[in-house]
Amino acid sequence: MHELSIARSIIAIVEQAAKDEGFERVLEIRLKMGEFSGLVPECLREFFPIAAKDTPAEGAKLVMETVPAAFRCLDCGYEGPADRKNACCPRCRGTALRMTQGREFYVEDLKVE
Repeated sequence: MHELSIARSIIAIVEQAAKDEGFERVLEIRLKMGEFSGLVPECLREFFPIAAKDTPAEGAKLVMETVPAAFRCLDCGYEGPADRKNACCPRCRGTALRMTQGREFYVEDLKVE
């Protein structure tokens, strides 16, 4: 249920942008969501209208793009997707992996009028 608080945070960003930039209505909100961000897009879509009611974002379309996970192998230096089934580097089969992308979540863009 933390998606409701995330939706409220998105609205806070929109309201601050509206104040700073002087727009009155948001038509579309583009979000980047890491594959391992822990957010459930369907839940965010469900709670967003509740948070957006009576704000510049009421009725705005949410466009969510998933950012795939990427890893760096600390053994061989490989960077990219990993073998998830075996949780190892596809190049050297090492297991010393550090996630370099896939946890992010941010508002990328607003389409306004």
